[in-house]
Amino acid sequence: MSSTVPDPAARLAVRIRAARAERRCLPADDVENAVSPELAYRVQANVVAAREQGRATPAGWKLGYTSAVMREQMGIAEANFGPLDRDMLLAHDCTIPESVIQPRVEPEIALVLAADVPGSVDALAIRAFVRSAHAALEVVDSVWCGYRFTWAQNTADGSSAAFVVLGPELDVTDLAVVPAMLERNGERVGSGFGAAAMGDPFAALAWLAERLLERGQFLRAGQIVITGGLTAAVPFERGDTVSARIGSALVTAHRSASGAEPTTAGDILVP
Repeated sequence: MSSTVPDPAARLAVRIRAARAERRCLPADDVENAVSPELAYRVQANVVAAREQGRATPAGWKLGYTSAVMREQMGIAEANFGPLDRDMLLAHDCTIPESVIQPRVEPEIALVLAADVPGSVDALAIRAFVRSAHAALEVVDSVWCGYRFTWAQNTADGSSAAFVVLGPELDVTDLAVVPAMLERNGERVGSGFGAAAMGDPFAALAWLAERLLERGQFLRAGQIVITGGLTAAVPFERGDTVSARIGSALVTAHRSASGAEPTTAGDILVP
């Protein structure tokens, strides 16, 4: 199927979409799955365009590899970003849909925008554009077998975005010093601080605003941006319950033990 598509970015996008639809992974070392850094965001854009033709509604952005712990875990040297759709947003205490291949989970700080960000701004100035900050869990789900990929392959795959579980609003203004703790089935599996995300989640947001401007896009009012993992990601197996406590806010997600789709898979939260 993909061999009939002449453009290499479009061809790889077809392969990624087909693999996700069939819930199978792709081998990163297959020559047909190679992608250059220059093509990575073009592939991502092709995947997004196809989703939107299928009536996916854009909801915001995710940042990847903003923390040293995540870059070290995955062998990635620099940050990237990917789009979020409305149907990726889930409410606290949800059971995630089983449309996943090999999910992992990590704690993050999510920012909800109050206004469009029309130009380049620094970490201090961008605070005026943010309506609220929330505790969040990101469920990542790489299409690449065993999470073995290059930066370009991960970027092409939307930085492994799958779901965002949005929790309570944070009651602090200095997000850099907020502690984060990740638990799986009642056992602590990671801890960190808001500063893991480029020194400050607002700095990560400003970085994203700049990268989008380079591509003729900008952050819009109402969008949700998750600012990067604050600990290493951990596997999210069937039957698991995962919680993140960020400051005083707690956010939890479950995965069905049977693999059956939850009856409330549409627990979408848009604050």
